[in-house]
Amino acid sequence: MPTPAALTLAAYFHDLDPVLIHLGPLAIRWYGLSYVLGFVVGYLLLSFLARRTLIALPPHRVADAMIWLIAGTIIGGRIGYALVYDQALFITFRSAPPFWDLLALHKGGMASHGGMIGLALAAWRISRGWFDPSTGLVEGRCSWREVADALSLVAPFGIFFGRIANFINGELLGAIVAAPGQSAPQPVPQPVPWWSVRFPQELVSGHAPKLDPVQAAALDALLVDVSRAQATLTGGPGLTRFQALDVLVAKAAQYRPQLEPLLSARHPSQLYQAVGEGLFVAAVVWTIAARRVRAGLVAGAWITTYGVARIVTELYRLPDAQFVVQRPLGLSRGQWLSVLMVAIGLTIITLVLRAKRTEHGPITHLGWLKRTPA
Repeated sequence: MPTPAALTLAAYFHDLDPVLIHLGPLAIRWYGLSYVLGFVVGYLLLSFLARRTLIALPPHRVADAMIWLIAGTIIGGRIGYALVYDQALFITFRSAPPFWDLLALHKGGMASHGGMIGLALAAWRISRGWFDPSTGLVEGRCSWREVADALSLVAPFGIFFGRIANFINGELLGAIVAAPGQSAPQPVPQPVPWWSVRFPQELVSGHAPKLDPVQAAALDALLVDVSRAQATLTGGPGLTRFQALDVLVAKAAQYRPQLEPLLSARHPSQLYQAVGEGLFVAAVVWTIAARRVRAGLVAGAWITTYGVARIVTELYRLPDAQFVVQRPLGLSRGQWLSVLMVAIGLTIITLVLRAKRTEHGPITHLGWLKRTPA
């Protein structure tokens, strides 16, 4: 009979495949699927708001708006990642498709802060409306703040799906709570916390903890076994250490008994961020938008709440390994960008609330909880 601890996350060894379906040379990855799910949910929610006339966007223009939303998210997220985390993507070209590393989206590498800037630019474009040649009029033109509010209601769900994909990929690792081997039989047993997870990806992440001599020797022997097995399978030469590490991570489930004692237990920070930056922020902004509010208030609340949630959740996430100074002045780069977001969000909220009434009064909209929209 397994103990309760054996049924919890403490016994979980991360061996999820980042690929959902293999279709010959093609593969459908969870990371790409997360974007698709986010955009589908965004389309459905925007359609719901448009059909109830809670936003100025005409229902038949939701698909057009989604094109700008998708482009802004992907382009902004990718350029933001390259600017902050990997500038070499701008100047690295290869002979194989997609030829330019900046376009190699299948390898991952998106920055949520960059995606938000892309969303802001998309909101501006959507607010300009669309020219209808049959009537000579512009459809859907409205305040930029109104569109920003609408996008703020859909963005948290995309972030939620993205963080779940981060967990499946074993990337953006959390802080260590138990060193390798602490769950193994010892003179003084040190049980691993029930909520921790062991990620094989730490071996190739730049965040692998230093092993003691016995553990290091065990890892070396395991890599030799992996290299021999791969050579036997392919009929080719043995692998280098780095190649063997990649194969070991990819086939972690096969080597679990030998590999598990060599891995640290970590915070599942990706799940913390999925809940904090996704579901919690969604609950806040949808609660605010339940009643009619001044345009811009929902967007300001989203930016502020996301920034606070990101600052808190990154306390349990490791900073990026490629930086020499990983926590300037005690905060990671993601946290510093989030501090800026909080400042921007609070400024927007203050300006919206202090805006003087015009002869028509301040723009108000949404109020999705009412059965009969105004």
